[in-house]
Amino acid sequence: MDTPLSTIAVVGLGTMGTGIAEVLARAGHEVIGIDTSDEAARRAVAALEAATARAVRRERITEEERGDVLARFRTFADLRAAAEAELVIEVVPESYEIKQQVFRDLDAIVSPTAILATGTNALSVTRLAAESLHPERVLGLHFFNPAPAMKLVEVVSSVLTAPPAVEAVTALARSLGKEPVAVGDRPGFVADGLLFGYLNQAAAMYEANYASREDIDAAMKLGCGLPMGPLALLDLIGIDTARTVLEAMYAESRDRLHAPAPVLRQLSEAGLTGRKSGRGFYTYEAPGSPAVVPDALTPRDDAAAAAGRTVRSVGVAGSGTMASGIAEVFAKAGYDVVLAARGQEKADIAKGRIAKSLERSVAKGRLTAEARDAALARITAAGSLDAFADVDLAVEAVAEDLAVKQQLFRTMDKVCRPGAVLATTTSSLPVVAIARATSRPEDVIGMHFFNPAPAMKLVEVVRTVLTADDVHATVREVCGKVRKHPVDCGDRAGFIVNALLFPYLNNAIKMVEEHYATLDDIDAAMKLGGGYPMGPFELLDVVGLDVSLAIEKVLHSEFRDPGLAPAPLLEHLVAAGCLGRKTGRGFREYARR
Repeated sequence: MDTPLSTIAVVGLGTMGTGIAEVLARAGHEVIGIDTSDEAARRAVAALEAATARAVRRERITEEERGDVLARFRTFADLRAAAEAELVIEVVPESYEIKQQVFRDLDAIVSPTAILATGTNALSVTRLAAESLHPERVLGLHFFNPAPAMKLVEVVSSVLTAPPAVEAVTALARSLGKEPVAVGDRPGFVADGLLFGYLNQAAAMYEANYASREDIDAAMKLGCGLPMGPLALLDLIGIDTARTVLEAMYAESRDRLHAPAPVLRQLSEAGLTGRKSGRGFYTYEAPGSPAVVPDALTPRDDAAAAAGRTVRSVGVAGSGTMASGIAEVFAKAGYDVVLAARGQEKADIAKGRIAKSLERSVAKGRLTAEARDAALARITAAGSLDAFADVDLAVEAVAEDLAVKQQLFRTMDKVCRPGAVLATTTSSLPVVAIARATSRPEDVIGMHFFNPAPAMKLVEVVRTVLTADDVHATVREVCGKVRKHPVDCGDRAGFIVNALLFPYLNNAIKMVEEHYATLDDIDAAMKLGGGYPMGPFELLDVVGLDVSLAIEKVLHSEFRDPGLAPAPLLEHLVAAGCLGRKTGRGFREYARR
């Protein structure tokens, strides 16, 4: 196993196998591509030709270097072509029978010192290795799609894997410009182990008709900064592939969060497997095309929708960061804003915070000095909710405490004129319980902004069973005028974003509790393998562990799913006062400011 990995065979020339072959050939390795399908081999060669041609046009390689890369990639239909390889990477379909047969055949073909790697992301590496005559040389080498672009490679060891084999492929991954993460053998490993539970919950949310596919995907992209929404990502991965991964995860964990949503089976068995078939959650221009085309589920402008109420002035209740940010959003959009706090001093401080934020926007060239002055002039700081007497829309942004919010809404109910819309920015509490504190629950709606409000484009519009149609229409219209993207959701714990985000964060904590992977490896895996802007532990420390625990408890209380129970480690850290960046210590330690 000390032999340099100069010649590498890739068995299976589908999308992933072709991508891995490209990475290896461009890094200077001799690559033997093997597939029983001549058509797959031709597509792999054509893909490499196209990729290297683009690289030449972009002046990343010369024409001569392109010729060298193409010459290093040879394709064959017979597995015996792998005889000279020092490393074989199989990326055949996710089936024990198919993969085990490949390993049995390779035992009779390759050198005893050759390393055999499986590209599985769902099956047991240990079980695959046990079928080999030399299980010590079998490991997992999980690239991410598209392999040329994605930096993460999970190096998966079984209890049978020899350390020199792990060291050799880890060094290879680094030489390819990848970030190898060492993980143990369990379905999904790190990245997919966290990702697929989240995707499954999104599919279940869609299946329950809680929100549209467009709103679910927009919510996660705009609310979490993800490169793709979960349903679009399932279509890209392949709904049948996702179902296979989830089945393997559920077989081991017995966690209901991993039990494949029935809609995944229905779509798979109907042949609607996503982009590759031309239809999955969305409909595509053609099989393999990324272009989404309208279908029967595509939202259409509804001329019969209720007309909204007129909104010229807005009241914002609160003096914290969120209240200030929301007031800034409305003022910049041209609304007259009353910013009310508990006392004039707090209101003035909140307005001063807005002035500083606007000044930063001017300094960065995002806002003119005239627009800054005009926005600030539209904001009136008030020390009492009595100033809300004439506003058309009142937005509450106070502490996430049901009793506090209910008391505030009782006051707004008395102060605000008839017909004014009353909105709460709660992220986890039942909106209807807040609405029932008033004499006009039909005027109450959820309007969940994301922090920081001036920068984040998403607003979750939370309609209760009592909310009037014109109130819902009003808030959607206002969102458009303040340049926010509204997504509709019902009044249940977590709405869209938190209901999908926090179980994922909780599962990441459980991985650390079980000593499966380190904080750093998990954060790296999700950023490099999933395209997340922050790793789960970075995000938890930013959000605040106390806030995260509170949301986890609300989700667990509402859905009663054992898999949603807060991880004990999270509870212990909160009990110890380690709340994240704001206290200087959470999952990591931070320098005090």
